[in-house]
Amino acid sequence: MKVVWTPEALQDRIDIWDYIATDNPLAAVRMDELFSDCASRLVEHPKLGRPGKVPGTRELVAHEHYRLVYEIVSDTVWILTLVHTARRWPPVKS
Repeated sequence: MKVVWTPEALQDRIDIWDYIATDNPLAAVRMDELFSDCASRLVEHPKLGRPGKVPGTRELVAHEHYRLVYEIVSDTVWILTLVHTARRWPPVKS
């Protein structure tokens, strides 16, 4: 298995980094390492997360406030988004 971060998930990661680094750059580094470690575990154990709220996805808690939403397609784990637990997921369509 390989893990690929979608552009949307990468943007989520950057946004989280920027937000945390404003107050605590070291905490931003630790959080980003946590996201990387979490995604790396999916290489060997792609079904580690629970079935997601969106059909066909899975969700893995990376931190008490963040979860990775991903899908498995063939031999690739696609990280779709990083969701803060305070955010509504899935988003409401207007």
